[in-house]
Amino acid sequence: MRWMVAAIGAGLASVVAAQAYTLPEEKPVMLPRGAGVELVEAHCSACHSLDYLTTQPRGKGEAFWAHNVEKMIDTHGAEIPEDDAKAIVAYLGRTFG
Repeated sequence: MRWMVAAIGAGLASVVAAQAYTLPEEKPVMLPRGAGVELVEAHCSACHSLDYLTTQPRGKGEAFWAHNVEKMIDTHGAEIPEDDAKAIVAYLGRTFG
């Protein structure tokens, strides 16, 4: 039985190793200018592309953004001071609804 597991593992490793792919080139994201945009660019882009912000559902309001910023802090460990978080939420709410 062990030889089967070893053989399957070796076979899978060779299949995985044989796969080659190229990621698309990341294009810079330019957020609309406004109060708080510098904080968004600094804090949010530290962990993910700013595309993440521009592809979220529109019109959900500031509460949606407050929940997401809180999640980034509480769940993902983003180190964002409280005043910066408030400014980020305000910017995202105004800009993306």
